[in-house]
Amino acid sequence: MDTSIIPTSLHKDFEFIKKMDEHGYEYWEARELMPLLGYSRWEDFHNAVKRAQATCVSTKQAVQDHFRDAPKLVEIGSKTARKVVNYHLSRFACYLIAQNGDPRKPEIAFAQAYFAVQTRKQELYETLDDDGKRLFTRQQVISHNKQLFDTAKKAGVDNFGKFNNAGYLGLYGLTAEDIKQKKGIGHDDILDRAGSTELAANLFRITQTDAKLKMNGVTGEDAASATHYDVGSKVRKTIEQIGGTMPEELPAEEHIKDLVRRKIGVLPRKSEPKRISGKKKSSK
Repeated sequence: MDTSIIPTSLHKDFEFIKKMDEHGYEYWEARELMPLLGYSRWEDFHNAVKRAQATCVSTKQAVQDHFRDAPKLVEIGSKTARKVVNYHLSRFACYLIAQNGDPRKPEIAFAQAYFAVQTRKQELYETLDDDGKRLFTRQQVISHNKQLFDTAKKAGVDNFGKFNNAGYLGLYGLTAEDIKQKKGIGHDDILDRAGSTELAANLFRITQTDAKLKMNGVTGEDAASATHYDVGSKVRKTIEQIGGTMPEELPAEEHIKDLVRRKIGVLPRKSEPKRISGKKKSSK
């Protein structure tokens, strides 16, 4: 195998095989992760999984929370199939498997470095103040939204307003215009006035929709919009289940551009003049 492609492909491939359960939680199938980590035999990979489970126990985590038994049916010829051992893995479980894999494999060596970088990013994120977290997450949302729209375009979406609105309707229970009205933000972009918690919910909606469109091979504008709505509603249900504040009830924050200006010591933007009958209001 040409190991030179591993550093640029692991993140993309790892996120591509990610799935989402009926409650909106992400997971990876062990047998799909196996080749990404350089294993061709399940017996060898399963040994790494067992070591990872032991490590999970040592960290006082419940193994079943991260390594859920999920037997899989595989065809063995003559139109017959049999169940084989498989797991639904959390992101933490994937990290533990990489840490307990064969370090002689270049895929494992890179995976260990990859997860170390991701962990470091999370550590750095936790040191940020609220403004810093908001700025960081807004940039993540912008980046992943571009990726989602590219995926949606390939799926056959032409009306991106309709597609985007479906996601908002699922997550907020309101259309984009109703959200703006409820939050009193005028014509501002909803996500430019969202706080870090609201942005995080939207980031999850965006990344999970992108993954589901790719994984399910969704085609057609209506099907893509329905998928966006479905993912948004699952994220909403998760927020409800954990007792969080619904995104439409979170207060609007200062415009992200004003936050940036404040951070660098520049005066905020001038408010956009109000318009009456299509004309600017006189400033007498």
